[in-house]
Amino acid sequence: MQELLSAVETAASESKISKSAAGHLRSWLTEDRYAAYRDEVAKHIRDQQWQKLDDVFWTIIPFGTGGRRGRMYPIGSNAINDRTIGESAQGLANYVVDYAKRQGRSDQLSCAIAYDTRHQSRHFTELCAGIMVAAGFKVYLLDDYRATPQLSFAVRHKNCDCGIMVTASHNPPSDNAVKVYWSSGAQVLPPHDKAIIEQVMSCQEIKAVPFAEALADGRVEVVTEEIDNAFLEAAAAQAFAGPRDAKILYSPLHGVGAAAVMPLLERDGFHSVEVYGPHEERSGDFPNVPGHVSNPENKAVFDKPIEYAQSKELDLILATDPDCDRLGVAAPKTTDATGQWGTFDGNQIGSLLADYVLSKREAAGTLSADHYVVKTLVTSELIRRIAEDYGVRCVGDLLVGFKYIAEVIDREGPDQFVFGTEESHGYLVGQYARDKDGAVACMLMSELAAELKAQGKTLHERLADLHRKHGYHKEALINLVMEGSEGMAAMQRLMKAFRETPPKSLAGIAVKQIRDYGSQTKLDVASGEKSELAGPHGDLIILDLDEEGNYVAARPSGTEPKIKLYVFTRVSPADSQDLDAAGQTIVKRLEGIESDMRAFAKENS
Repeated sequence: MQELLSAVETAASESKISKSAAGHLRSWLTEDRYAAYRDEVAKHIRDQQWQKLDDVFWTIIPFGTGGRRGRMYPIGSNAINDRTIGESAQGLANYVVDYAKRQGRSDQLSCAIAYDTRHQSRHFTELCAGIMVAAGFKVYLLDDYRATPQLSFAVRHKNCDCGIMVTASHNPPSDNAVKVYWSSGAQVLPPHDKAIIEQVMSCQEIKAVPFAEALADGRVEVVTEEIDNAFLEAAAAQAFAGPRDAKILYSPLHGVGAAAVMPLLERDGFHSVEVYGPHEERSGDFPNVPGHVSNPENKAVFDKPIEYAQSKELDLILATDPDCDRLGVAAPKTTDATGQWGTFDGNQIGSLLADYVLSKREAAGTLSADHYVVKTLVTSELIRRIAEDYGVRCVGDLLVGFKYIAEVIDREGPDQFVFGTEESHGYLVGQYARDKDGAVACMLMSELAAELKAQGKTLHERLADLHRKHGYHKEALINLVMEGSEGMAAMQRLMKAFRETPPKSLAGIAVKQIRDYGSQTKLDVASGEKSELAGPHGDLIILDLDEEGNYVAARPSGTEPKIKLYVFTRVSPADSQDLDAAGQTIVKRLEGIESDMRAFAKENS
C-alpha cells in the first residue's frame, strides 16, 4: 500500500495527475468503502495509466440538470460505475426515507425504475433496484427497454415516492447515467436536489438485496404491461381531431422509442407509418447513425432517412433520441416529396407545435387568459409571441432543464397548462407526465403535417407564415468543449470574464446589458450601473444586444464538459416579409456573433 501511495504522490509531483486526482486515489486505496475496487486501482497505478487515472479521478462526478451522467469505467470518482451509480441510488434512498420520517409517514415507500438500450443499463437497473429494496422500498420495474416519459408517468400512476431512469439520453455510446425523479414525476428540484446530493457525496456504505431474490419475493414487481397500457391511454387522450392522411417514416435511432411511438400513432389513426430499418435495432452502440451519436438535434442523422423518404414520396420523418424524450423532424420543403427536404431545430419544432396546439384549443373554445405555455430562458421568444397572439400567458423566465417546466405546471395549475417546450427538442402537453415526451410530440407533429397536407401546404411553409407574422427568428447553439481538470478551470475563467469584462459588441451590434442570474443583477454596459434582476438563481449569463430580440446566453452544461452559448437573432415583422432577404441578414449576423464569441472565449479561457 505504501508503495502505491508513494507512486501516486510522485505522479502528482511530476504533474502526471492533478492534485485532486491524487486525493481521490488515496481515498479509493485506503478507505473501506472502496475496498472492492482497490485491486483494479492498484493495477492501473502499477501499469502507470496516469492519464486514464487523472481522467476518472480528478473530480467527483456531479449531479447536473438531469442527474448523474458520464463515461462508464470500472473505477473512478469521475466515471459511471457500480460505485457512483450505487452512491446515487443509496443517497436517494437515504434522503427519501429521512424525508418520509420527517413527514410523519409510516407506510411503505415505493420507487419506479426503467432503463434504455445503453450498455450496462440493465445491470445498473438491477443494482439500483436492490439498493432501494434494501432501504425498505417497493420497486415497480418496467422490465424492458422503455422511454423516459413512461418512467415519469409510472411514478405518478403508481403513486411512487421517487423514480430512477437509467439512461444517458443522447450522449455517446461510452456514457450512461441515472436520472432521479421525485413523487411528482419530475426530476428532483430544490430543496430536494441539494439534499440528495449531500447524501450521495457522504455515502459510506451501499446496501443491496440480490435482485433475483427481491424479484422472487415480490419486493420488485414488474409493471411493464400495466404502464404500457395506461401510458398509451393517457398520451392518446392528448390527440386533436383532423386529417390523418400522412405517410410517415419513424426512426428510434437505435433506442427505445418504437415501443411508445408506434402504438400511439396507430391509436391516433396513422396507419401509414414505417420504422426506418437501419435505425430499428435496439443497440447501445448506435451503429448506423453518424459518429454513433443518436441525437435528433444532429441534422446528419436525417441524411439517409431523407434519401429513403424521397424515394418513397413520404410526407414526414420523425426521430426520437435513445430514451425517447426528444423529437427531431424533417419534411419536404414543397409539396413535391421527391424534391428538397429540410430539418427543423428544437426552437422551430416548438414554435410549430405551440401554434398547432393553441390553434386547436382556440377552435375548440378551450382557451382563456388563465391558460399558459411554458419555456426556458434559452428557448426562442417566438414561442412567447405566438402565445400572446392567442391571448394566453407565457411563463418563460426558467433555467435550463425540463424539471423547471414541470415545477411551473404544478405551481400554476395543470388544468390551465397548454404546452411546454425547451430548445433541446423537448415538448409536453397534458397532465399525465412531468417530463418531456418524444412520443406525444411525434403524435402532434404527425397531426400537424396531415392537416397542412390537406391544405396543400408544408411544415416549412407554415413556419414561414409564423416568421412573417412575428418576425424572422433564428437561433444557434455554440458548444465550447473544455474537458478534464484544466477544462473546468477554463470554464470558470470564461464565465467570470462574461460577468466582469464582457465583449463590447457582437457582429457589429453593441452589447447593451448583461443579465447575470448567478448574482441576480443587471449591468448597464454603457453606464456601468447595476440593478436587481428578477428571475431564477443559477449559473446563466445573458448578453443583450442593442437590437430587440438579439442576445446570447452562456451557461456551463449540467451534463457535459462544455459551456453552451445560445445565440438568438430576430428581424422585425416589417423586415421579414421578404424572408430570403431577412434570412441573409440573420445568417450574416449569426456568423459574426459566433466568430466574435469564439475569439472572446479563446482570449479569456
